[in-house]
Amino acid sequence: MGSFSLNASQIADYNRDGYIVVKSLFSTEEIEKLYHTALENSIMQKNAMDLNDQSGKKTKLSLWFTPGDDVFGYLIRSERMVNSVWQLLQEESQVCHFHTKLMQKEPKVGGAWEWHQDYGYWYKNQFIFPDQLMSVMIALTPANKENGCLQVIKGSHKMGRVNHGFAGEQVGADMEMVNHALKTMDLVYCELEPGDALFFHSNLMHRSEANLSDHPRWSLISCYNSQSNIAYAETSTSWRVPVSIVPDHALLEWNAQSFENADFLKKEDDPALKSTGWENEVKTN
Repeated sequence: MGSFSLNASQIADYNRDGYIVVKSLFSTEEIEKLYHTALENSIMQKNAMDLNDQSGKKTKLSLWFTPGDDVFGYLIRSERMVNSVWQLLQEESQVCHFHTKLMQKEPKVGGAWEWHQDYGYWYKNQFIFPDQLMSVMIALTPANKENGCLQVIKGSHKMGRVNHGFAGEQVGADMEMVNHALKTMDLVYCELEPGDALFFHSNLMHRSEANLSDHPRWSLISCYNSQSNIAYAETSTSWRVPVSIVPDHALLEWNAQSFENADFLKKEDDPALKSTGWENEVKTN
């Protein structure tokens, strides 16, 4: 499945720790093209959702399901992305794309993300197997402690799903279990340079601070699923359609279409933000 492959040590690290960082998975030229497209894309900005953290600070994100023939689609569908995900999921079935988010944390105002597991959200979509779901964060700008880079609890994916409740307009993990995890496992700041990729398990506990720096922190987070993993309450369809893989050179060399036909998620349709009742029992601060 393509020329780029993770090595056995990287796969072992992912299984043990719940995440790996791959440096410079995308080149400076590729990232500049992606970042400038994101900055200049009025459709992307028009479809951005504001999500408040517990202090009222906002993080903007645009989320869409089907990867197209635009520059973001060429990244999502690239051999190096899909092949790496397939190696880490360790399933014979094909890799599908659940959704991608463009995360925009602006200087001074970009909000925090509370401690959570992605499967704390996706449990509501009724995906059956968390081991067959994962996310890949691609840094479009530097991500560091100053501008609110991702923090992870190393090995926390082995805890299984922790109960989640509402924290502001976000879904946050039960802080009693988070505090136990922090006493038991290592807290790691995942500082990234543009083009670096962070691959992480759907049950890895993670958070990020607000961006109080003078510099933006923008990233793409693509979420993938094995075709064998059924989501019984998900109305989109991309999660069960195998990714149509494109060669790695597509991002720079192929003509890219506009983004106008993307199937964006609207805030009012996000199942993770709808209450099922049990969230009220969870202490998230």
